Amino acid sequence: MAEVSSLAVDALPSSLHPLSLGPTSVPLTRRWTHRAAALRARQYALLSALLAVWEFAPRLGLVNAVFLPPLSAVLEAGAVLIVNGQLFVHLATSFVRSLMGFSLAVAIAVPAGLLIGWSRPIADVVSPVVELLRNTAALALLPAFVLVLGIGEASKIALIVYACSWPILLNTISGVREIDPLLLKSASVLGITGLRLFRTVVLPAALPAIVVGVRLAGAVSVLVLVAAEMIGAKAGLGYLVIYSQYNFQIPQMYFGILSITALGVAFNGALVAFERYVVIWKEPSGERK
Repeated sequence: MAEVSSLAVDALPSSLHPLSLGPTSVPLTRRWTHRAAALRARQYALLSALLAVWEFAPRLGLVNAVFLPPLSAVLEAGAVLIVNGQLFVHLATSFVRSLMGFSLAVAIAVPAGLLIGWSRPIADVVSPVVELLRNTAALALLPAFVLVLGIGEASKIALIVYACSWPILLNTISGVREIDPLLLKSASVLGITGLRLFRTVVLPAALPAIVVGVRLAGAVSVLVLVAAEMIGAKAGLGYLVIYSQYNFQIPQMYFGILSITALGVAFNGALVAFERYVVIWKEPSGERK
């Protein structure tokens, strides 16, 4: 019998042979690692090329250096803002405003989306209003917010709440409506109803869609905030950009734009980390074949 079993094992294809499982898994892992490293290298190479074009195009006279200064001049202006502390004041002001408006939008839009997505009668009543308001651009309402709430913090935060609520609300509604009906029937058979159904079935099933809406809202919060800070603000990255433009401090203006980009990237990175922590069963994009 031992000889027969050994012959049967030897007759298996090499890919299914028990002794071949260990060695083949290592090259496969290395292949994925090499692909990820090659992709990262290409990304950094493209970014470095763009920065090099920014540095040398003005110096070679390809563009007007007055209106597009070299990257080194922009970084020098940024170093001055960092040394005198002005950058941190503007950055902290914009971050607090964006975070407050974003947090209020999440607190309002997620429960509202769960309710509208779950209850068909409520959805039928509020759908016309939702369709009307979500197609109204937030920046078009900026003058109205300023007239009603003044030029202080209230109008800026309210505008961020308005702009961020729609991607969260719509994605939450879509996530609830796309839950598998068999999942809900199975829960009802097990006697899971009411708030327990929402906590154990509806919310986990809709969570990936909700997180996508939250990530979209994070980007919107930074974009809308910058536009709001350009009107009636005394501090913030948007104010820094528009103030530098009016005073023809072009390198400082471009460094303000880079700071806005850095704030948006950091905000998105924090939300990506939050997504990986909350939606632990979702396959990371970097591990897809």
